[in-house]
Amino acid sequence: MESIVRVSGLTKTYTRQDGSVVQAVRGIDLDIYRGEVFSLLGPNGAGKSTTISMISGLIPPTAGDAEIGGHSITREPLQAKALIGVVPQEVALYPMLSARRNLDFFGRMYGLSGAELSKRIDEVLDVIDLKDRQNDKVETFSGGMKRRVNIGVGLLHRPQLIYMDEPTVGVDPQSRRRILDTVLRLRGEYGMTVLYTTHLMEEAQELSDRVAIIDNGAIIALGTLMELMSQAGEEDILVLTVAKERANDSIVGVLQAVEGVSRAQIEPSDTDNGEVKYAVYARLGRRALPGVLTAMNAAGVDVMSVNVREPDLETLFLALTGRALRE
Repeated sequence: MESIVRVSGLTKTYTRQDGSVVQAVRGIDLDIYRGEVFSLLGPNGAGKSTTISMISGLIPPTAGDAEIGGHSITREPLQAKALIGVVPQEVALYPMLSARRNLDFFGRMYGLSGAELSKRIDEVLDVIDLKDRQNDKVETFSGGMKRRVNIGVGLLHRPQLIYMDEPTVGVDPQSRRRILDTVLRLRGEYGMTVLYTTHLMEEAQELSDRVAIIDNGAIIALGTLMELMSQAGEEDILVLTVAKERANDSIVGVLQAVEGVSRAQIEPSDTDNGEVKYAVYARLGRRALPGVLTAMNAAGVDVMSVNVREPDLETLFLALTGRALRE
């Protein structure tokens, strides 16, 4: 498959005021293929934003390089950046202008004008499904509509790669659905490559052809959803919540002795909120649940709540990073 983005040994280090060195990104290598939706997932502080900022040419790498369409972001930054469309998380529009006037303004910033600009605006309004509201002021739009105009701005110059930074944050379910459908349309109808970040695992699972998980400045998992799901394993996870004062060291042993349970452990994402969570792994979690609850009751431990987590991207993320994506 042909790569639109090729990242080689991408590294970023910072020197603190006290002279200590922080390695934010540690020699990342990856390829993003033409026409795919590629999601980059990572908890806060994992190096995700720094990596994308280097790929986009916003900050220079300490070492390594990234190529966009064969153009080096360090040696040919203007040519590389011309191939990228950016949809930031924060809406960057002029509220007193109409949707069309906003697109016209940003189109001129891209160097477009005249009939060509008008044609591009019409195309974009069709993609974001806002033709009927094109002459209304953006200040009258819902949050989801504003985000769709934001996406339109990033599409005006027909980029080969569009980067979307959590485009559904803070929008209502209907608007979120429209945005997700727009992403799928960009790939399916227009063959565009989308670099996508999100805190919602269900979005990554629905949209992505491939996913990379980054933590501590390094890629710790990369592949198709099927490949990553196989890493997540075939076991369900029963998450039991117990009051902290009732938790004790023997509970793990009690749980592991239940028929159908392969192992048990304290949930690694546990926080000090008066509760302790135990993760119980079982091939058929719902079938093992009655035995688990019976064993806990016999041990004199009240279970406050039970959550059955079937193998998915969230399971793999938690297993690899020891924390949930939203943390």
